[in-house]
Amino acid sequence: MKPRLGCGRRPFELQLRPLGPEPDFYDWPWRLDAQSPCHTAAVHPLLRATVILVLLVVVAYGFLCALLYFQQRSMIYLSHGQMSHGEVMTLANDGEELRISVRKRPGQGGAVIYFGGNAEDVSQSVPQLAAAFPDRSIYALHYRGYGGSSGEPSESGLVSDGLALFDQVSDDHPQTVVIGRSLGSGVATQVASQRPVERLVLVTPYDSLVSVAASNFRYFPVRWLLRDRFDSCHVAPEIEAPTLLIAAENDEVIPRKNTEALLGCFSAGTASLAVLARVGHNTISSHPDYSELLRRPSATSHSSVESPRPNS
Repeated sequence: MKPRLGCGRRPFELQLRPLGPEPDFYDWPWRLDAQSPCHTAAVHPLLRATVILVLLVVVAYGFLCALLYFQQRSMIYLSHGQMSHGEVMTLANDGEELRISVRKRPGQGGAVIYFGGNAEDVSQSVPQLAAAFPDRSIYALHYRGYGGSSGEPSESGLVSDGLALFDQVSDDHPQTVVIGRSLGSGVATQVASQRPVERLVLVTPYDSLVSVAASNFRYFPVRWLLRDRFDSCHVAPEIEAPTLLIAAENDEVIPRKNTEALLGCFSAGTASLAVLARVGHNTISSHPDYSELLRRPSATSHSSVESPRPNS
C-alpha cells in the first residue's frame, strides 16, 4: 500500500523507490511526485526567487566594489585644475611639470614646504604661511593634476614629487620645515621619514588612509581595494625630527582616534598633539592659535595638549 500524505487540502503520493546501482542525481530513495501541488506550486518558485535574490545581491555588491576600486582616485583627489595664482616656480620630475606657489625671501635662510589637502588650492595658503614665517621662503606644491601641474595624482607620484621638491629647496635652504595638511600629512610624513627635515607639522593628520576609509565604508573590503594607502603610521617610527600634530576639536572628516593612533606610532619624545577648540576640518586655519602653533619650535612631549578656546 502506498502511504498518502496531505498538502493543504489536496493529497499527494509519496513514492518509495529503491536506488539502482548507478542512480541518477535526482533519483532519491523517495521523492515528491512531479504532479504534487507542494512540489510544483510551493517549493520551486520559492527556491527560484531566493536564488535570484541572492544572485542579485552578490552582483550588486560586486559592482559597488568594482566601482570603489576603479573610481577611488577620483574620490581621494579632488583636483580643481585651476591655474595657481601669485609667484610660481616649476619643477620637472618623472616626466611631469609641477607648479609650486612660492614666496621667496632673500638669502639662504630657512624655508617651509607645504603639502595641502585633497581639494585645496595651496596658493591661497601662501599668505598665511608667509605671515607665520616672515623670515622663511615658502614653497607650496600643487599636486599632479592640481593648479596647472601636469599628470594624474597618485600616492607614489605625490611622494616622489615631494622628495624632489625637498631636494631642490634644501640646496638653498638647509633648514627646512615641512607642513602637511589632511591628505598632505601623508605626503609630508613620508618625506620626513626619508629626508633630514628641521621640523614636521601635521595638520588634521591620520594614521593611514586605509583606516579612515574603513570607518566610512564599513561593509566593503577597503583594505584589499585601496591602492593609495598613505600609511603614515608605518613610517612614523623612522622620523627623528620634532613633530607637532594639530587636530580640530570638531573634525568631521578625520576622526580623533585616527590622529591619536598616529601620535602613538612615533618614537617616544618625538611628537606631541595640540587640539584646537571649536573648529572643524576645513576651518582649523581660522583659529587664532593656528599660526602660532605652526611656529612652535619643537615638540616637548608625547602627550596631548589642548589649545585654549577662543573667546566667544
